[in-house]
Amino acid sequence: MRKLGQKKTSWKIQRSLMVELPGLGKPGALERRAYPPGQHGLARRKFSEFSLRLKEKQKLMFHYGLREEQLRRLVKTAKKGGTKNWMPKLIGILESRLDNVVFRLGFAGSTSSARQLVTHGKVLVDGKKTTIPSLFVKKGSEIKLTPKAYEGQVYQYSIKQPRLMLPDWLEYTSEGEHKVGKLRVTPDDQDIPFPFEQRLVVEFYSSI
Repeated sequence: MRKLGQKKTSWKIQRSLMVELPGLGKPGALERRAYPPGQHGLARRKFSEFSLRLKEKQKLMFHYGLREEQLRRLVKTAKKGGTKNWMPKLIGILESRLDNVVFRLGFAGSTSSARQLVTHGKVLVDGKKTTIPSLFVKKGSEIKLTPKAYEGQVYQYSIKQPRLMLPDWLEYTSEGEHKVGKLRVTPDDQDIPFPFEQRLVVEFYSSI
């Protein structure tokens, strides 16, 4: 029952934002009801500039599984150095988080499932176990699972039915029968896997 409730919640989020966010798991949120939830979902809505910026920012939060304070902290990191075009750096940071890399490799069906693999000690980075989902994976690093995790249902199901195609910035090598992931290059703002208006997020965080 808990999983069913989680799916309904994630689908409601995606309908509210009118976009499918792969990080929330199973596709199909907009197939039957391609409009926002609620009794006025079919009515034509007018959004303020602020609400448009807010929704675009929320796409990042929900897809990558972040809280507001976490995202603000990452924005500040991306802005360091005074560069005006900081969005590519921010997306590079978000996409290079270990939980997201595990998800994009197809080792888990959602960002939250990938995060659980990491926190439970089932992910190795360059041969070392880590339990930090926010770890920044560097170019050239190898990511694999523990032997037990490779046999688990999360991996077995996800690797056969990946939520997304493998992006160009990742590649597979092999270790026996198991897939090992490698980060070829640092991703940038062209690698975000859903429709996204960068300008609105830049405007939302213009004051920090």
